Amino acid sequence: MTAQPSAADRTPDAFETNRRYLGSVAYRLLGSFTDAEDVLQDAWLRWQAADHATVTDPRAFLTTVVTRLCYDQLGSARARREAYYGEWLPEPSVTYTSGPDSPAELAERGESVSLALLAVLEQLTPAERAAFVLHDVFAVGFEDIAASLDRTPEATRQLASRARRRVRAGARPSGGADPAEHRRAVEAFASASTRGDILALMEVLDPDVVWHSDGGGIVRAGVRPIHGADRVSRMVAGLVAKWFTPDLATGHAMVNGEPGLVWYDRATGAVGGVLAFTVAGGRITEAYVVVNPEKLGRITPVAAP
Repeated sequence: MTAQPSAADRTPDAFETNRRYLGSVAYRLLGSFTDAEDVLQDAWLRWQAADHATVTDPRAFLTTVVTRLCYDQLGSARARREAYYGEWLPEPSVTYTSGPDSPAELAERGESVSLALLAVLEQLTPAERAAFVLHDVFAVGFEDIAASLDRTPEATRQLASRARRRVRAGARPSGGADPAEHRRAVEAFASASTRGDILALMEVLDPDVVWHSDGGGIVRAGVRPIHGADRVSRMVAGLVAKWFTPDLATGHAMVNGEPGLVWYDRATGAVGGVLAFTVAGGRITEAYVVVNPEKLGRITPVAAP
């Protein structure tokens, strides 16, 4: 009978085996692919220096390493974001789609955290965010989370519970819109905005809609959120009339696992902006618009039609 490999025999490749998972944890804790990649590089170095023979559960060990590195970064990240020009939004994750959802798109949605939720997570303390993301998103047990945060399991449970309450208080109700309803609202918004049709925009926007935008002081964008369907619809129509040229196009995409939009250069496919939405009752309740080019550089250009 062939002997099964021991945990120690399996550990040399454990980092690469778990890289995607670890990257997902880091991104959801930090809201930035750039910062998440820095964390993964540091975690890889620590993994190389570890005594693999003593590691019985590589995935749990690496989760602890990544969590601690992210936890250390969150404090300084919060200070940077407080000094950020305008509203800071997370770096979006974009994949392209057309027609009905494919199995890959459904899988992507299942692994994703919406841009809206990532924005709400910015309101949490680093410890609350870590406890919430690890437990509620990745189903990590409280004992393992406690080891990552140097807290007791009960204290960690309380952190997650407090974070959950704050998330519910800070998030606009989504109404449980299914993907088809969400997509219809996005398509209606895209059609109305392309035409600059204020009345059609008013129909698809919730009366209390909130428009968030992030230009990072590099690209012109609103410094503060804009509230109300009338103001948002007129602002969108004005932007389209002023800035959209025949060289620009709007395309559908999956943004953090949900139907959204990108606008891009027709010649190069380079993405100039990403829009994510929350939908309730068939209407858009919030829009998140990222135009800061530093947050768009990792997005694959749109393929020519």
